[in-house]
Amino acid sequence: MASQNMQIVSATGAREGQKVLRLKGPLNIHTIFDFQTAVRSETSPMLIVDFSEVPFIDSSGLGALVGANVAMQKTNRQLALAAMNPQVKALLDMTNVGHFFKAYPTLEAAEAASA
Repeated sequence: MASQNMQIVSATGAREGQKVLRLKGPLNIHTIFDFQTAVRSETSPMLIVDFSEVPFIDSSGLGALVGANVAMQKTNRQLALAAMNPQVKALLDMTNVGHFFKAYPTLEAAEAASA
């Protein structure tokens, strides 16, 4: 079985009020709790989740993303997803939740679009 670890690095975004969570590893039942903790600890008006090093997500990861998005909306903050690979993007589209998220092809595009 592959390693079930995820590294999460928080960094300042390119613009004021932005934070970036860089994920490395799968977002699944084994790693969602760390993801949820990281999202809850962020208080910036704009949170960008960088998926460039996320090979896949499962249904629990998808649920964690939806939950994070709802929580951010309730506090009038924004969540953006950046650099999702085709498999991750396909899961969001296939489950009809892709339209709930602001998604960008690269981290740079998400930083530029989020003012």
